[in-house]
Amino acid sequence: MTQGNKPPLILASASPRREELLQLLSIPFETIPSRIEEIFFEGELPEEHVMRLARAKAEEVAGQYPGRWVLAADTVVEIDGRILGKPKDQREAEEMLRMLSQREHRVLTGYYIMNSSSSPKKGGKVTTRVKFKALSAGEIRWYVGTGEPFDKAGGYAIQERAAFMVEEISGSYTNVVGLPLGEVVEALQELGAVDLFP
Repeated sequence: MTQGNKPPLILASASPRREELLQLLSIPFETIPSRIEEIFFEGELPEEHVMRLARAKAEEVAGQYPGRWVLAADTVVEIDGRILGKPKDQREAEEMLRMLSQREHRVLTGYYIMNSSSSPKKGGKVTTRVKFKALSAGEIRWYVGTGEPFDKAGGYAIQERAAFMVEEISGSYTNVVGLPLGEVVEALQELGAVDLFP
């Protein structure tokens, strides 16, 4: 699907949640995941981490598809200065949820939009504060047992079963899902990458 004479946007992500968010607005896109490894550098701030990875993912995919607009993003959960990525196993998922129980944490997403054949590029980061209710050991075990936490930053999906855990949210909801739609759509339009509202 194209928009006028433009080829569709490339989403440099394997996240089905980011795909679903773009589909909500009927933005024409195709998914070409980046192969950049999501590693953490010693001493790296969460804001630096998400922006570094978003840019690296965009540059890697854009280099393979000259003339195409590429959108990349990276999302992490941060609490007490600790970055929580995707849990590796059941033990780590349970540990993350115990940390988040009855506490406020931050969800940070960095995004980067570029076209290797065009000079303007745009990136940014969005932070949302989320507070969880007190989680019982049984609730944590049940949620981890659903298998839902394992491909999610911080070990939970706010738009799925984890919705019952959330007591309060301050900021962009779609950012917690994985892509801050307000900021990203504005940037895409400013760059001329999409013609969403002609």
